[in-house]
Amino acid sequence: MRERFAAARALFDAANAVDPNLDEGRAKELLYAERMRDMLARYQPDASEVVKLAVRAQHIERWKVPRTDYPMHREGYLAWRSGLYKYHAQRAGEIMRHVGYGETAIAAVEAAVGKRGVKVNPDTQLVADVAALVFIEHYMLPFAGSKPDYDEEKWLGIIRKTWKKMSEAARAFALSGSVRLPEPLLPLIQKAITSKEI
Repeated sequence: MRERFAAARALFDAANAVDPNLDEGRAKELLYAERMRDMLARYQPDASEVVKLAVRAQHIERWKVPRTDYPMHREGYLAWRSGLYKYHAQRAGEIMRHVGYGETAIAAVEAAVGKRGVKVNPDTQLVADVAALVFIEHYMLPFAGSKPDYDEEKWLGIIRKTWKKMSEAARAFALSGSVRLPEPLLPLIQKAITSKEI
């Protein structure tokens, strides 16, 4: 069992290690997978094997489904996101099958990676929680820097959408001091999460 898990994890990482896009001088999606793994260990250290695999494959080979392949409007963006979910789930399943996982475990990982059943599937919700926590800690501030044209209302909407995706447990964890919140955005975060719109 441990050997199979280690083999799948190694193949997920090998796939992401050839990402041509870099973040902090490293393959972008490999770094993302490591951040997902580390956040899961902090947030839910006793998570199941399914979830541990799913967080590692959350963005597997993401660069192979470029945004530019889809129309540059909201409908195109949503179609791209849907395409990504399907691709990540498919690749995770292929790798798990290759190392000998059964179809039950594969289907569970595919559902979690493919964002199926958020709010009703505990594995999918846990992966969504970890992704939101990683976004808050590592990516929210750089994203803000890349969008200088976004006004306060736009940012409040982004923060609210992120917050709505999270379970109550993840929200509490984010505010517990266990997650490094982006300090320059703290007033906006506070304003967004205390809004009646949440």
